[in-house]
Amino acid sequence: MARLLQAVRRTGALCPCSTEALIQERHLVALSRTLPLNHNVNVLQSRSYISEMRKSAFQSHILRLLRNEIDYEIELSPPQQPVPVFGPFMVDNRPGHQWVSLYQKFGENEDIKIEVTMFDGSVPISKPGGDEDEKLHISLIANISKGEHKSTLEFVCSAWPNSLEIQNIYMHGQDWILQPYSPEFKDLDDEMQEVLYDYLESRGIDDKLAAFLHECMLNKDKTEFIRWMETVKSFIEDK
Repeated sequence: MARLLQAVRRTGALCPCSTEALIQERHLVALSRTLPLNHNVNVLQSRSYISEMRKSAFQSHILRLLRNEIDYEIELSPPQQPVPVFGPFMVDNRPGHQWVSLYQKFGENEDIKIEVTMFDGSVPISKPGGDEDEKLHISLIANISKGEHKSTLEFVCSAWPNSLEIQNIYMHGQDWILQPYSPEFKDLDDEMQEVLYDYLESRGIDDKLAAFLHECMLNKDKTEFIRWMETVKSFIEDK
């Protein structure tokens, strides 16, 4: 929406057609008070016609803004085709959704599924010269399932632009518990933490994956924004 408001400022928010129609309508209202009844009927018909003109003018104005914004986004940096594979993972870009899914088969009996949000937070960072920037955050949940009854080890992680951080680990059995007991990951022994990072890294869930996901989500953010504007434009154009 912020981008759309920028487009309004770029193209001009006022529509002369709508302003002119409003003036004419007010004039007709004043005139109708001084004319006989049969004249009032004609005035009401004229008001209806002007109302349709106003509606058409506003619709044309919105459509023009949307087209301009779509063209601007595409010219600024055209979205790329989503990458279907990264390392051992198949990547499902899930068009129209706010997350991406990754899958892989590890070894003989492990199924790994990762659900990744679009950017859901940020932290400020300092740059040389005293300037400030933002480091974007992505939430990631990796489910590693195996066994006949598909017991699942779930890793809740933060993906930063160049690093992956484990936040918590849950163990789920056949009877899935919404909030199973889990110790705080940061309270685990340092060696245990390191071993668990190695466990994920051996399955391709590491800092390289975090960097890839940030590139993926930057492209998805642009793609979904353009898709959203195209959908709104089609809805408004539909008679």
